[in-house]
Amino acid sequence: MIDRHFLSRVSLKREQIPDPERYPFNLPVVRVMDELLLHPKVTFFVGENGSGKSTLLEAIAVGLGFNPEGGSRNFRFGTRASHSVLHEYLRLARGVRRPRDGFFLRAESFFNVATEIERLDAEPAFSPPIGPAYGARGLHEQSHGESFLALLMERFGGNGLYLLDEPEAALSPQRQLAVLARLHALVQQESQFLIATHSPILMAYPDAWIYECGAGGLRRVAYEDTEHYQVTRDFLSHPQRMLAILLADPD
Repeated sequence: MIDRHFLSRVSLKREQIPDPERYPFNLPVVRVMDELLLHPKVTFFVGENGSGKSTLLEAIAVGLGFNPEGGSRNFRFGTRASHSVLHEYLRLARGVRRPRDGFFLRAESFFNVATEIERLDAEPAFSPPIGPAYGARGLHEQSHGESFLALLMERFGGNGLYLLDEPEAALSPQRQLAVLARLHALVQQESQFLIATHSPILMAYPDAWIYECGAGGLRRVAYEDTEHYQVTRDFLSHPQRMLAILLADPD
């Protein structure tokens, strides 16, 4: 049986770490990590802000050759060097197949990617412009959410390895449902996704692996056992009761 992974596992070169008490090695997600197995279709990383899920995803992306601020592998711009050195201490096990496409989306720096696309297209070149690959409208001519959706709908072509850091950041619930449908279409076109998210809508994708990043490190959990699902379910089931608790006078 052919291994469908583009990337099958990530392991830590623990013996090479100079100081385990220094960032990013002191993050719980890194401190206890040995080998991280990935789903051949969709793997989610979830957890509280500061849990290290985005740091881990970023390190995997940089280790694969993507620009730290996002984009495809041929993007080499830099606005501010803020990424960690974790990628230097990761061992990435690639599959026998090679992706035809690939992209690293960082919600917080996608504006910089759009600006770089405009800059490149403004320069004289023999190659076709980059912008039309993202749709008929320029990314800066759209809202943040619209540009995210244009990336997935227009730029992603299938048979690709896509790493997405909080893609729901600028998307309404309705647009998140559209992303979920597009995600499935791309999976059916032999794509693999690694996604850091807070969205209970996105992480509902069937048969995906969900890794929860917490004080104890990484652990695989069922969708219904994630805090995101449970908090959202409880709030929507009993909004008035939850509001009464949250907004109660502390005195």
